[in-house]
Amino acid sequence: MFAKYRKWRQTCVPLGYIPETMVCNELKHKFVYIQGYDKVGRPVMVLLLARHIACQSNMEDFKRFVVYAFDKMSASATRGQTKFSIIADFADWAYKNVNLRGTIAAVQTLQDFYPERLGKIYLINRPYIFWAAWKIVSPFIDKVTRQKIVFTDDKYVKETLLKDIDENQLPEIYGGKSPLVPIQDCVVPNWPPVTSS
Repeated sequence: MFAKYRKWRQTCVPLGYIPETMVCNELKHKFVYIQGYDKVGRPVMVLLLARHIACQSNMEDFKRFVVYAFDKMSASATRGQTKFSIIADFADWAYKNVNLRGTIAAVQTLQDFYPERLGKIYLINRPYIFWAAWKIVSPFIDKVTRQKIVFTDDKYVKETLLKDIDENQLPEIYGGKSPLVPIQDCVVPNWPPVTSS
């Protein structure tokens, strides 16, 4: 398994990290944020999925962006913490935002190359179209990952998130006190990582 991971890293991340210049097309949409920490010290990623327009993204760029985001989340973890949490917000998500191939690629990347990094993922503000996409994507989600998915009732988003995230770390858009910080603007110690030549 480690040999597979190492080969993948050498092929997909030859510099040891993905520079922002290689993912600028995805970054310009500002749909991914690093948002403080949950109550057990896991960094929290917020995805505003209606800002991602599937037709404006090619698959290779999107995959590279997924690695950039997971690497930066992993680097932002507190000492002794190896996991991160995700708030996937589907508010205003419509057909133009559906990226089934990209979602499946992200899930497979998470499961194959970032195993046991996901603490929880909260799926919030899901529109009706979500369930059609879910039927296609869910068979690709393994049992371990499935157990970390929280389907949040739209009426209780704030209450559900506050069970795991302090109010001062929770984004303002969910009733907390923290402004959203785009992933590219988030200052992370040791980022980009120092790599040997």
